Amino acid sequence: MSAFAALLTTLQPQNILACFIGALVGTLVGVLPGVGPTATMALLLPLTFSLGPTAGLIMLAGIWYGAQYGGSTTSILVNVPGESASVVTTLEGYKMARKGRAGAALAAAAIGSFVAGTISVIALQLFAPPLANAALAFGSAEYFSIALLGLILLSNLTGKSYLKSLTMALVGVMLSTVGMDPVAGVERFTFNVVDLLSGFGFVPVVMGLFGVAEILRSIEEADQQVEVMKVRFRDLYPTKEELKRSLPPMFRGGVLGFLIGLLPGPAATLASFVSYAYERRFGKHREEFGTGAIEGVAGPEAANNAACAGGLVPLLALGLPFAPPTAILLSGLMIHGVSPGPLLMQNSRRRGKGQPQGQ
Repeated sequence: MSAFAALLTTLQPQNILACFIGALVGTLVGVLPGVGPTATMALLLPLTFSLGPTAGLIMLAGIWYGAQYGGSTTSILVNVPGESASVVTTLEGYKMARKGRAGAALAAAAIGSFVAGTISVIALQLFAPPLANAALAFGSAEYFSIALLGLILLSNLTGKSYLKSLTMALVGVMLSTVGMDPVAGVERFTFNVVDLLSGFGFVPVVMGLFGVAEILRSIEEADQQVEVMKVRFRDLYPTKEELKRSLPPMFRGGVLGFLIGLLPGPAATLASFVSYAYERRFGKHREEFGTGAIEGVAGPEAANNAACAGGLVPLLALGLPFAPPTAILLSGLMIHGVSPGPLLMQNSRRRGKGQPQGQ
């Protein structure tokens, strides 16, 4: 199928409606902490039988994309991330909300998601085969180097005490070892507690760290009179200066997110942290980070959306789901008789040239 024919197929009314429904459901799921796009996609997978393969898979992809943006809403407004990929958004987004710029932060997240999503989809169509070959060349040494790079980036997030940041990262690694070993099947640090066999869930831990802290602070400030800030309708949108500052992080986050999406693991979460670390270290307004810098919202939110399309490259070109949502998409494809992998790309190119599939 040629690119033009594929575009005409996706622009059919039923497919656009399926995309709208999926994005809407995904946004609502992202707003609700702890639900997650993976469980929602799994629950709605039977609907693809009635919708058909094209509309059904478009709906599932829309849920995944919508959840990445929906998680930013609670991160910005109430300092509770709805999704793990929106954790870093709380660092600057909530500070902007307390200064009366919540609307600007939400708009920057929406625009960044759209810009990076568009960039990543175009990159997916153009560079899927060569990038899939590059991802296939990764081995154990490369994956270890990437994990080490992630720890180094985490240790540079605070910008104050590297020792405290590195300790925080190491404690996180120690907590991640609790549970059942995925390779050997051995119980690690469970102390015969059945609930610890699955380890510590990332979203509940984050909700506790951010949400409980915010509740306790609200209780402490209950006797204090808080002046409600009056916000004009115009203040709900970014200013020209904020838009100008947001565009470069959006494009950088789109590129970084797409490349990180090629790697196994929680690519959307890692992409948002990498984008934030980059903007904080090399951005033009580094001094504003920690007080509500809009770059710290636009970049990470662009990166986690771009990572979604990046995760589709190994799925479609290699048949390997590197993240739980792509595993659900793989199930949907196989249910409808589509087997992702190198043959899918090869056969698609042949049909696009008008050659029979069997040649």
